[in-house]
Amino acid sequence: MHIGLIGLGKMGFNMRERLRLGGVEVTGYDRNPDVTDVASIDDLIASLPAPRTVWVMVPAGEITDRVIGELGERLSAGDLVIDGGNSRFTEDQRHAAQLAAKGIRFVDCGVSGGVWGLQNGYGLMAGGDAADVERAMPLFDALRPGGDRADSFVHAGATGAGHYAKMVHNGIEYGLMQSYAEGYQLLASKDIITDLPGTFRAWQKGTVVRSWLLDLLVKALEEDPGLANIDDYVEDSGEGRWTVEAAIANAIPAPAITAALFARFESREDSSPAMKMVSALRHQFGGHATRPAT
Repeated sequence: MHIGLIGLGKMGFNMRERLRLGGVEVTGYDRNPDVTDVASIDDLIASLPAPRTVWVMVPAGEITDRVIGELGERLSAGDLVIDGGNSRFTEDQRHAAQLAAKGIRFVDCGVSGGVWGLQNGYGLMAGGDAADVERAMPLFDALRPGGDRADSFVHAGATGAGHYAKMVHNGIEYGLMQSYAEGYQLLASKDIITDLPGTFRAWQKGTVVRSWLLDLLVKALEEDPGLANIDDYVEDSGEGRWTVEAAIANAIPAPAITAALFARFESREDSSPAMKMVSALRHQFGGHATRPAT
């Protein structure tokens, strides 16, 4: 299988490598000349066999809109576009209709795995027509971890379902990180706790709170005990807000996720050890930038 991949940033660059290791031929395009395989989107399309498959891995919003528009003008009927970025699910129906007018197929795919995906594989949530998802299955199988497909891949439903599932996944992630971070602050504040990293390390096996995020928390403390080099300012990348908005729109209580989002807003005003940990965790799993301590 030979596909095009547009966007070779933190996620896309590693995805290209994992696809290649999985036996998929990939031609990648990025505006950064140091990582791109071709000089333009036109060159990328010209390199692909028909019917073409192009995976888009660029920031959500205006950039995705522009890339989808360019592909709509250049691709042919029967080609397939996969949006693997963090687009809002409401945009997927619009993009699918825009491409369908040209006979071009569309699948949305939520991708989780961060900077560790190359090594560990990615969790994948797809939305769209069953035939289009099946057509892309060799890609999903190359990207996901080994083992049963159902443990790391789902065809979640119709167009938009993949990104909706990823949005809720990230909302849950907000709540989990906030809980670990608040626990960190509680432990750090008590003088009878003399081995803070060791306490978290002791939770990694056999306890009900063990998780990959806990493993990354331990790693963050090993690299920077006390998190002295990290500021407590924490960004939010959109999915948390969208999850809260969806909860409001559907009258579904989501107090933990909402509080976690508001805590990030608060981090931009006051000093907080808990928010230092949230910032450290975002850096550990996603490579998100941290602000140096001031």
